[in-house]
Amino acid sequence: MAKRDTKIIAVDFDGTCVEHEYPSVGLDVEGAVSTLRDLVNEGHKLILYSMRSGDKLEAATKWFKSRKIELWGVNENPEQREWTSSPKVHADIYIDDSALGCPIMFIDGVRRPVVNWSKVRAQLEYDGVL
Repeated sequence: MAKRDTKIIAVDFDGTCVEHEYPSVGLDVEGAVSTLRDLVNEGHKLILYSMRSGDKLEAATKWFKSRKIELWGVNENPEQREWTSSPKVHADIYIDDSALGCPIMFIDGVRRPVVNWSKVRAQLEYDGVL
């Protein structure tokens, strides 16, 4: 089997990895942890790309650490300063509940939709990322 190209993947937090409970950290969105771990295990680089800052951002990074999901960057691409001064985070893939086209789902009793990781995983597999 041919080695996959390493992808840089920017991942939102609230509504993507966890249910919307900002400023608290919500419950894990079903399928997020296993898919994110699999992406890292395949050699892809994850960037937490969130509006959180300060202690709230630290709570999000602790969420990744406690689930043994390695982050390559937090609100930045560690390599892009070599070729641009733009503040926009460069990635090959962006996974965000607010992104146009990102599959979402509604959970009973939860006001806002979250990322449908089952469909995200299927797309990543179809695209040869996983």
